[in-house]
Formats: sequence, structure tokens, C-alpha cells
Amino acid sequence: MGGLYHGDPEPPFPRCARLLFQKVGKLAAAVVRGSRLLQIAGHSGYVQIDWKRVGKDVNKVKRLRNEQIRQHLEATEFFKQNIVTSSGFVGGFLLGLAS
Repeated sequence: MGGLYHGDPEPPFPRCARLLFQKVGKLAAAVVRGSRLLQIAGHSGYVQIDWKRVGKDVNKVKRLRNEQIRQHLEATEFFKQNIVTSSGFVGGFLLGLAS
């Protein structure tokens, strides 16, 4: 084992994985601590949430997402109806990239 990794007692992958899990664990702990502090501050009256504004923002995001879904469905339907033209365009585009 030592000769394969030039005298290092452990292979590099577990060391990288351990480092990654340490960083992710520290981040998760910080998020939990921060959310707990926000919760305490909220109960103490330091933080107040404007629920009407939150509701408006959520509705805005829902509308935008529905619009994007609608546009995606329209584009998909367009390509399905014009498959010959679409495939010619894609083929020419790929040929142009290749040259």
C-alpha cells in the first residue's frame, strides 16, 4: 500500500472524500445554527416577516414558471410540427460548428 502512493499511508480518494464531508458538515452546522438564531430573533420580535410581500413574490415566481413552461411546450410543439425544417437547421448548425 505504501509503495503505490509514495509512502502515503492512505490513498488520496478517501482523504479527499473526508475533506469534502468535513466541509459539507461544517456548512450544514452553520446553516442549522443560523436558522436557529433567526428563529430565536423572530420569536423575540427582532425579525418581522411581511407575509403579504412573501405571498406576492411567490405568486410572481409561479407566474414566471408557468410562462416558461408554456413557452417550452410551444417550442416543443413547433419542432414536432416542423421536424424536417428543424432537423435541417440542426444539421447545418452542427456542420458549421465542425468546420
